[in-house]
Amino acid sequence: MANVRTYSPSVRVGNWNEDLCLEEDTLKDFLDKRDSGELLVQKTHNLLQNTLRKVDLSVTTDGLLHFGDTVMIVNPGAERNDVRDIRQRDPTALCLNISEYKAHLAAQVEAPCPVSASRIIKPCIRNAFVITSVDGTPNGEVLRYGQDFALSTTEGYAGNLKLHSDRVSFLKCAKKSRQQEVSLVSDLTHFIRWKTIAFEPQLRMEYEGLPVQANVKLLITHCKTHQHLNIAQDYVARTPFGYEYEVTAHMDLDSHRAEKETNHWVIITGTPTDDGRTMFDKPRPDPSGLTDRPMEGTGEIRNAGLDPNQTRPAPQTQEKPSMEEMLTQIEQTARGEEVMPQTQ
Repeated sequence: MANVRTYSPSVRVGNWNEDLCLEEDTLKDFLDKRDSGELLVQKTHNLLQNTLRKVDLSVTTDGLLHFGDTVMIVNPGAERNDVRDIRQRDPTALCLNISEYKAHLAAQVEAPCPVSASRIIKPCIRNAFVITSVDGTPNGEVLRYGQDFALSTTEGYAGNLKLHSDRVSFLKCAKKSRQQEVSLVSDLTHFIRWKTIAFEPQLRMEYEGLPVQANVKLLITHCKTHQHLNIAQDYVARTPFGYEYEVTAHMDLDSHRAEKETNHWVIITGTPTDDGRTMFDKPRPDPSGLTDRPMEGTGEIRNAGLDPNQTRPAPQTQEKPSMEEMLTQIEQTARGEEVMPQTQ
């Protein structure tokens, strides 16, 4: 109890002068760190502000993807087919997963940087990618099925890094799933080449060389290893933005040798409107014409131009004849006369 201070430094008891100097030094250090932006709360705020800053996605006018477009890579998620099935997964977007320690020390994202799948599907610095040419194709040209391309992060804070993958080895693999690792690097090598494959297995040869449509399901395959971009939904990693799924390069097949929903991706573009929404949020028309269906993974249903007080058209009813009219028709039929139709 000899070292416990029972009074404040303003009370002249014990080493009151040393206590005053100590508090002044502590306050001075705090003010210096605050002015230089070295406080932990300031670093965390800057991290969130830089990585979650809004990005405008490219708007396609012909419904196709082009080199140079800024897009999002979104997995539509998995629906629950059975009540006992617990593998329901919300839509997730491919994003860079910068560590909190590196983010506090670096002015921009440095390579190598891991990637993950986040439930945040609003366009921002983390999940915006640019379709980059690797064979000299100029920007603005249409991307085609089977054509090699690279996925780059945006300029500036994201560092213009390329999505990279390589074969599994004892020293290089995903941390939890032990599958083929996917990360972001700055080197321009053959390991950054990817290509798109049509979603329908029976039409993939026919789709080869055709333009890639935007906002449709497809597969993204690594050119060197021929492994699909995959979400390891059984393995979750903790990030500064919450728990997110691990992203690997793995061909996840079912019993029919078909790709599971973890290999399905949608390359999302922006909308011409200024409401900050993407084509993933935009509802699709329903064949019945009564309502609009959103894209897979969204739970909202909007009215399709009907009266708010009337959800469906009123049925057309035909007025029934009165008792006198029915008796008159029976008498005319009994006398053999022609029954004249009642005019309204």
